[in-house]
Amino acid sequence: MTQRGRAFTIGRMHCPFCSHTETKVIDSRLTGEGRQVRRRRECLDCGERYTTFETAELVMPRLIKRDRSREPFDEAKLRAGMVRALERRPVSAEAIEESIARIIHHLQTMGERETPSRLVGELVMGELRELDEVAFVRFASVYRSFQDVTEFQEEIQRLRETTDTERRRNQMSLLPEDKK
Repeated sequence: MTQRGRAFTIGRMHCPFCSHTETKVIDSRLTGEGRQVRRRRECLDCGERYTTFETAELVMPRLIKRDRSREPFDEAKLRAGMVRALERRPVSAEAIEESIARIIHHLQTMGERETPSRLVGELVMGELRELDEVAFVRFASVYRSFQDVTEFQEEIQRLRETTDTERRRNQMSLLPEDKK
């Protein structure tokens, strides 16, 4: 690899055929929607050619639970919670996967080793608010542990006060339209 014309080494790529450490990059291309670099290499000792793939390795933070215990991030739990909230709602699987990808990307790019689990809950609620109001209220009612109808009504009132009318037009309404 080069940086501003100077070669630098982070480690050596060993030839898979003869284990020699001197290789030459013949071709580089972006693959995987620009998330991966495909490199054709040639061993400078035996002359064999092979392909390598490079991706950025971003580590998911460990989650700090409400009881102060820690656990690894679990994408399956994230997906299950969102799918449960969106059950029988008119939201495509593709839209759900895009939301999950945004949440994961946000967590990865924070650069933190640990993060409170409530942050993940808030990110999920933000995505659900954009996807479907009913799913948002379902998730929020469980996540925020509404204790009575008043808390539930307050959350619905906050949802009503949302200024994003474009988003509302694209969704089935949760509440009857107010008549003035």
